[in-house]
Amino acid sequence: MQITFIYRATILLLLTTSGFLYLPAQALELPSARVETRIAPGAEEMARPTQVVVLGTGTPIPDAHRAGPSIAIIHKGEAYLFDVGAGAIRNATIARYRYDIPALYPSQICCLFLSHLHSDHTMDIAELAYTLWWRRRAGLKVWGPKNSNKLIEGLTLMMSTDTDIREGGNQPLPNPNGYLVANTRIKEGIIFEKDDLTIEAFLVNHGDVKPAYGFRVNTADKSIVISGDTAYSDVLAEKARNVDLLFHEVISEQGLSKNTPFWQNYHNRAHTSSLSLAGLANKSKPKLLVLYHGLFYGTREEEVLQEVRSVYDGEVVLAQDLDIY
Repeated sequence: MQITFIYRATILLLLTTSGFLYLPAQALELPSARVETRIAPGAEEMARPTQVVVLGTGTPIPDAHRAGPSIAIIHKGEAYLFDVGAGAIRNATIARYRYDIPALYPSQICCLFLSHLHSDHTMDIAELAYTLWWRRRAGLKVWGPKNSNKLIEGLTLMMSTDTDIREGGNQPLPNPNGYLVANTRIKEGIIFEKDDLTIEAFLVNHGDVKPAYGFRVNTADKSIVISGDTAYSDVLAEKARNVDLLFHEVISEQGLSKNTPFWQNYHNRAHTSSLSLAGLANKSKPKLLVLYHGLFYGTREEEVLQEVRSVYDGEVVLAQDLDIY
């Protein structure tokens, strides 16, 4: 299967059976402050192959180059987000125009799946749910683990001043219920199906955070696994066996060694080191391993890739914000 993605919006990288081919990307001027509405995806959108856009690759540590973790899968004109870290929705707006994906306009994004409830995976939920909420076709739908209902209830309370002002004034509200967020609690197994799209949730080991989930997404043309936050997981290794794309968190082995024993113990219980990830990839054999949500602790990005490649000889890349596959 042919997989394409754009690296830092300056290089088009085509993965072929013979290796990597680099081509220059076209410059694109992004529009500003454009209001978009649509009743449903158009025929051209419906016919496109499945696309994956990395909206954020960062961590809880503020980063001028990386938004918080978030991955968007676009299928038949709808955008399905997996986690929504700080800055992800601004990146969704950029990606909407850079790649001509109307489904990534914030008020058009239908669905959000939360791997767990750490703040770095949820910080942009307010921007996603309430950006132009009165123009939404329908309120945001969220699938989340236990206690995600508390997050939604708090969000609704926090934004009630905005909704009260708009509902009580003379502003036109094409959809006065557009701010209402529907929440579904995740359980193991298939949690969403539509046409040829299925989304499966499975438990992963994120230390004391229980439950925490990874996701497997299947469409007619792609298979994708997203790890969320996890230590090494045999379950994940099996779910990712021979998938087209495996998006997996990573922590630098070299960087971790510079930490105190306390932090080394914590991270080893809650996250996956580069060498452990390489071992997992050797079992799973994905067509492409994509590193995201990486903790490097001063290690250069290329060195983190080399840590993985020292044990794993399959195709592997380190994701940057706004890469598209």
